[in-house]
Amino acid sequence: MSGYLAVAAVLAAGVLLFVAAMGARRLLAPRAPSAAKASTYESGVDPVGEGWAQTKVRYFVFSFLYVIFAVDAIYLFPWALVLRSPEIGRSSLVEMFVFIAVIVLGLAHAARRGLLRWV
Repeated sequence: MSGYLAVAAVLAAGVLLFVAAMGARRLLAPRAPSAAKASTYESGVDPVGEGWAQTKVRYFVFSFLYVIFAVDAIYLFPWALVLRSPEIGRSSLVEMFVFIAVIVLGLAHAARRGLLRWV
């Protein structure tokens, strides 16, 4: 029960600090609203035209592949720690081969579709 009280106390202290910081900001911040302050700031240049412009982003596939392989690495490190365990060593080895095979199949599919070419 004391563990729950400690968690509740830390949570309450965090909420209290957040409310105190937001209240102090509200009370102490200078207020002088103007039209110039409400306009969009673009490196000192006055905004021109619409705010919506579509661009073709070509590197999103690389970012998706990076996330996939980062998740792959997250699963590989703990697996390497239990690989020599006599209870789950062989079964985890088979499971990891299946996992890596699925990742490699996805990478081969992306390469076959030409998604790994930069330009």
